Amino acid sequence: MLITQPYRLKNLELPNRLVMPPMCMYQAIDGVPNKFHFTHYTDAAFGKVGYIIVEATGVMPGGRITDNCLGIWDDSFIPLFKEIVDEVHRYGSKIGLQIIHAGRKSETTGLRRLAPSAIAHSDRYEVPEAMTHEDIETVVKAFGQAARRANLAGFDAVEIHGAHGYLVHQFTSPLSNHRVDAYGGTTENRGRFLREIVDEIKKYWPEEKVLQVRVSATDWDEEGLDVAEVGRILQQVREKIDLVHVSSGGNVMRSIPLKEGYQVEFASYLKKHLGLPVIAVGLITSVEFAESILNEGKCDLVALGRELLRNPYWMHSVLASDGKVDQLITSYGRAYPVKQK
Repeated sequence: MLITQPYRLKNLELPNRLVMPPMCMYQAIDGVPNKFHFTHYTDAAFGKVGYIIVEATGVMPGGRITDNCLGIWDDSFIPLFKEIVDEVHRYGSKIGLQIIHAGRKSETTGLRRLAPSAIAHSDRYEVPEAMTHEDIETVVKAFGQAARRANLAGFDAVEIHGAHGYLVHQFTSPLSNHRVDAYGGTTENRGRFLREIVDEIKKYWPEEKVLQVRVSATDWDEEGLDVAEVGRILQQVREKIDLVHVSSGGNVMRSIPLKEGYQVEFASYLKKHLGLPVIAVGLITSVEFAESILNEGKCDLVALGRELLRNPYWMHSVLASDGKVDQLITSYGRAYPVKQK
């Protein structure tokens, strides 16, 4: 099976092609990782997930999605994240950190709501402040410092959260960015915030380590982003990033036609047009479907979200069915009949 095969990108050597995507757990206090996070992420490694991406982690207190989301705005968080990273590595998996500023979708208490323009996401959210150039510079620098801390904690990769209606996505989409300065209007201008973040991160993030971006490939709105426009925005940073994690939606309230693998073709398009490896995600649950899209060359890695919450040891049975019980710890491998290769 292709999903059980190793994959290498720069110095990121994965034991297989299965990814656990970042999923908000809402279990932090003051942004600090705790025993819940240790168990959650190390259990995925014990389950033989090849590549684990830690949930959206705020680069600033007000950049978190909620008060109960993780943060990495202070050096005191480094050793706590390092404990998780070291244990994940002990089980043979690799681990990345998704860093975020939630912008107008932040629900943190008593902190500023920032956005490219003073437009609320929906009736449920407050109207945010339109960011000044000083605000933009502050946030960009916060992303760089978050990457510095992630490197000191030993993370194998950093993912910029540019999807799901959070701040980077808000800048790239004409639905949420009505600016008339250098950060709004044209494709080039709407991509400027992302370019500046990438450049700032690269001051601190080692060249040999993977830098990736998660994108929403469409706003599911005729006036918003489509996959071609997202491709043009990513083209501006193509030479500086290594991997694209392809999702969709989240910037405005729209109906999304859900079905198995409903975002896979977006991943395939960006892989082809950018010449970069991609992670496909979205209602992928079966090994048969995951194998089909890998074998068809539509993606390089496959992410299972809720399926791994239901069954964190999903990969155990896949390895066993592929005759690779020897990759499991003996205590668990005995649960499966040995299959001849």
